[in-house]
Amino acid sequence: MHLRKGGGTIMRQKRHTAKGEQGARADVRPMNKVMRHFSGKIGQPAGTLFHTGERREERPVITVFGYNEERHVRLDVQSLEECRDLREKYKVLWINIDGLHEVRVVEDTGRMFGIHPLTQEDILHTHQRPKIEEYDRYLFLMLRMLSIAAGSGTVAEEQLSMVVGSGYVLTFQETSGDVFDSIRERIATSGTSLRKRGADYLAYALMDAVVDNYFSVLEQFENRIDQLDTQLLDQSADAAFQSIYTLKKELILLRKSVWPMREIVNSISRDGFDVIDDASTGPFFRDIFDNLILVIETVDTYRDIAIGMYDTRLAIVNNRMNEIMKVLTIIATVFMPLSFIAGVYGMNFRYMPELEWRWGYFAVWGFMLALSVGMMLYFRTKRWF
Repeated sequence: MHLRKGGGTIMRQKRHTAKGEQGARADVRPMNKVMRHFSGKIGQPAGTLFHTGERREERPVITVFGYNEERHVRLDVQSLEECRDLREKYKVLWINIDGLHEVRVVEDTGRMFGIHPLTQEDILHTHQRPKIEEYDRYLFLMLRMLSIAAGSGTVAEEQLSMVVGSGYVLTFQETSGDVFDSIRERIATSGTSLRKRGADYLAYALMDAVVDNYFSVLEQFENRIDQLDTQLLDQSADAAFQSIYTLKKELILLRKSVWPMREIVNSISRDGFDVIDDASTGPFFRDIFDNLILVIETVDTYRDIAIGMYDTRLAIVNNRMNEIMKVLTIIATVFMPLSFIAGVYGMNFRYMPELEWRWGYFAVWGFMLALSVGMMLYFRTKRWF
């Protein structure tokens, strides 16, 4: 077995609507859950197949697309045995499986297409780092699909596993719903470039749809940054501090999720894999690489802005506290001599010179008021308030 590894993820800065974009699903795990279910792998032999994600009641959904330049077919099947003969009838076969909680489905797919047990293990372990691996008969890609979770507005992620072989592409998703509606429409439309090309071009189109959807995620981040920027100087907007902190944390996790994509696409463009036609499809992957560089730069820019906003908000809060402390300090300073005078004349001595004086009480009050006014004028001339 010939094995070659790489890794990758990126994002892109163009302002346009992502192709095939769908609304985010609430059941996709939030991005802040980046380490979990790994304890189940401890002590297991390599290639042991078990699912590390959430167990679901519904059955996995298997959708099969077969097409060539003249015709196409779409089938929703219960078993891969129903589409075994399609590989001989169509130039390209795309099998998409939604739901990985039934290990048997992945095992059946592996037997039909000769997928290595280590690849099947990676498909079922839904918390892998994005990567690329080349085997003798296929290319294995592990990507991250990102979306905005409905309701919370936070970033959600889902692992997308892709197996690209000679004349076929297999995709494995954790849940139903994705960003590939435009790909399905292009398959159903005759005369498109997708119908004229091979499986490697389909793999490019799927990766391009994933990267394009990063734009809508970045646009949501930009809108959140604009809203927080208007609240930044509002003294009463205490909730903005927590929102900025959450935004900063999400951007850090976002960069961690998309950064390896750059290595994946760069490896496809540079190393030359058997299932990828460098002459016809290679330039398209290089275009994805350029877009990913822009996306990563945008993520870094937004992260720097979020860090700057966080520091600015923290400085505003500290300055506000300093102003309060300054006022309290001035008040305390003014009352210190007054407390001293009141303490002196509050002593219980029988003979004190001013106690028998008729105007002593008023004189002490006048002196205290004059002292307070004098101190305030002195503080004012020093610009202490």
